[in-house]
Amino acid sequence: MPMHPIALHEALTAFDALWSPRIVSRVNDYDVRIAKVEGEHVWHVHDHTDEFFLVLDGELHIALREPSGERTVTLAKGSVFTVPKGTEHKPYAPTGAAILMLEPTGTLTVGDRHEEVPAHVDVTTGHRVDAEPQSP
Repeated sequence: MPMHPIALHEALTAFDALWSPRIVSRVNDYDVRIAKVEGEHVWHVHDHTDEFFLVLDGELHIALREPSGERTVTLAKGSVFTVPKGTEHKPYAPTGAAILMLEPTGTLTVGDRHEEVPAHVDVTTGHRVDAEPQSP
């Protein structure tokens, strides 16, 4: 991983693929990923890990299927939410959003149990971001 600061805004402008995360850093055995999202993702479950979301821009909705029923959480810019492991969920962003996720390295963005991977998703475990540091 790069041994210099990564400007998230610049890293986000370097790609257009939706729902296809970029790994900007690692913390122990976890990837710090950013992604551009718009429209609906797929219903999926992470059987062995929680999934942390931070909305960098826009608004993200996460539909959840819980024992008590189905509900949706809405995350505005600057909001965080953790989907507990084993919870079926479907993120969606009606007007687009930029998000940061924290997940164990190798975690599939479509979870352990999911429908087929949508054609617009170019990677499910993240591309590395190796941007060069910017001159002052």
